Amino acid sequence: MTRALRRPAGLTAVRIRKHATAVLLAGSLVALAGCSDNGSEASPSDPSKSPSTRPSASPSSTLDPEQAAVLTAYTQSWQAQTEAYAKASSAGTGLRKTTTLRALGLIEKDLETMRKAGQVTTGKPVIHPRDPKVTDGETPKATLTDCVDTTNWTLIDKTTKKKVPLPSTRLIKYISTAKLEKWGTKWMVTELTAQTQTC
Repeated sequence: MTRALRRPAGLTAVRIRKHATAVLLAGSLVALAGCSDNGSEASPSDPSKSPSTRPSASPSSTLDPEQAAVLTAYTQSWQAQTEAYAKASSAGTGLRKTTTLRALGLIEKDLETMRKAGQVTTGKPVIHPRDPKVTDGETPKATLTDCVDTTNWTLIDKTTKKKVPLPSTRLIKYISTAKLEKWGTKWMVTELTAQTQTC
């Protein structure tokens, strides 16, 4: 659910609806409330599991080491977000290791909204990051495009375990873009933006 993490509607009730909807989003699962529903019902799976990735998400022999490092950092950020949304808390997750404070701030707002509403997520998103573009500079930067599939990432009521109704116009699969920066030897996600188009 994945900133200066901008998810069209982030992961706060609305963001969570969009991201959860779109990402399910993250950024982002519960956050993309205004797109079209492409999908099947999500069946809850172990929320502690990380987002699935297709072969394109794994560093391949066609990528240089920096591109592979960007994909790894991005995937780790999604894994940490998925863990956080599964318990409506970033405590004990790797979010601080993978996202900048600015990006983390938006995620924390989403998590606070979820806690107040008594909601968490089950299952996990499937991500398909591709085409990392790295630019050198005093602070190296990177961008990539992803197709986020939230079919099996579900927003539920923490107590009753029932699915939270989401807008019928939400996107189940959507295009997302990410920006990262290299801080020292480590790539950090600085922004995630969910697009209002399906993939």
